[in-house]
Amino acid sequence: MQSTATRILDGKATAKAVRTEVAERVRELRAAGVVPGLTVVLVGDDPASEVYVRNKDRAAAEAGFAVKTLKLSASTAQAELERIVDQLNADRAVHGILVQLPLPAGLRSDPVLQRLDPAKDVDGLHPANVAALWTGAPGLVPCTPAGCIEILDRHGIEIAGRRAVVIGRSILVGKPLAALLLARHATVTVAHSRSRDLPAVAREGEILVAAVGRARLVKGDWIRPGAVVLDVGINRGEDGKLCGDVDHDAAQGVAAAITPVPGGIGPMTIAMLLANTARAAARSAGLDGEGRRLSS
Repeated sequence: MQSTATRILDGKATAKAVRTEVAERVRELRAAGVVPGLTVVLVGDDPASEVYVRNKDRAAAEAGFAVKTLKLSASTAQAELERIVDQLNADRAVHGILVQLPLPAGLRSDPVLQRLDPAKDVDGLHPANVAALWTGAPGLVPCTPAGCIEILDRHGIEIAGRRAVVIGRSILVGKPLAALLLARHATVTVAHSRSRDLPAVAREGEILVAAVGRARLVKGDWIRPGAVVLDVGINRGEDGKLCGDVDHDAAQGVAAAITPVPGGIGPMTIAMLLANTARAAARSAGLDGEGRRLSS
């Protein structure tokens, strides 16, 4: 039987559409007297983090946010970092706070994340937002998992009733994405490095998500024919080029659709960060994100 071409789920184009909608929402909020403010806290000089933060700053500024990056030395003390978070929590002009992870050695992220005001936690990592996600209550959702759901929706890919396999169980992607897929009525399996016969588990997925950070881990014969594949990983291959957690050459003609690397989930993460910040700004002013007063 002849295989069909694999559809590419273009994250750049999808993210552009989301950013355009967010920019319109920001204009409406500004017209209502609300200027959405995003502050990114960058500790240390990790090159990858610096590039990522620059991209976030540029996208936020283009969308009309008041955006600021606080660059702190890698030698910053834990108490000082937590004091800065307290200041941002109290600043009414700041609606979204993002502490760029990972933090340098010697700094603990958990106490910092737990100190964030949940209403300003635009990365969705505060325990209150994690609990809201799993219980179905309103809250801010982690950006990368939210981007995965958004790209499925905007490409008309059905989630309800389908079997989804998520490879990876991190608090950043795997676990929250499993919760989002469950909320959309998928049957979800979370697999990981200790899963027995991981290739066989992966082949069960009508929607397969690779989020482990290992270059080209997922081979073509791990993919169920006709599956939709979301490749969340971004790695450097042995050839020095950026690649995902999926062997894309081997996936061609097997997967029905796949996100590219780069240009897939990465741009969606930034787009959803902006959407979260606009939502946080609106709610701080008692508005619904389009300038309408929320009912009390």
